[in-house]
Amino acid sequence: MLIRYADDLLIVFAAERDARRVEEVLPKRVARYGLQLHPEKTRLVHFQIPRDNEKPTQSNGPGAFTFLGFTHYWGRSRKGNWVVKRKTAASRLTRSMSRVRQWCRRWRHESVPWQQRRLSLGLRGHYAYYGIMGNYQALDNFHRQVTREWRKWLNRRSQKARMTWVRFNRLLITYPLPRPRIVHAI
Repeated sequence: MLIRYADDLLIVFAAERDARRVEEVLPKRVARYGLQLHPEKTRLVHFQIPRDNEKPTQSNGPGAFTFLGFTHYWGRSRKGNWVVKRKTAASRLTRSMSRVRQWCRRWRHESVPWQQRRLSLGLRGHYAYYGIMGNYQALDNFHRQVTREWRKWLNRRSQKARMTWVRFNRLLITYPLPRPRIVHAI
């Protein structure tokens, strides 16, 4: 199976010997066109259904890999069958939160309606990309972190007035942030 998105590529093989053969030939093949493979990103990953006594891993250890901002790992379906699951890669979540933090700090003195509109656009964009089946927990976690960060920086707008959680929850009724939602059923 071949999965391609822009300049990223994932090739899935049933037999390891086929994968090793392509690993040898592919650099020569792309070199014909003046291209080269990224040495840190090009690798073989042993991604096989775990045995029944094994516990699958959700990290970037053996049996898991990151591709296009998602960590792919083995997990059980509701019926108990092994399926490939996907969740937002930890590095992407950290990077997104860092950008939200910087944004809230920079624009904290703008009006609340303006901030709410801009944060809503950012959240909708995040949900549009990462909103795949099985990733709701990561989306909800991101939503909660963004909400906390917004409150934190609104609280730092003044030395006198405090943005308590009660006051902030009332503000969220008037200026709500969009709730996470699954956009893509993969």
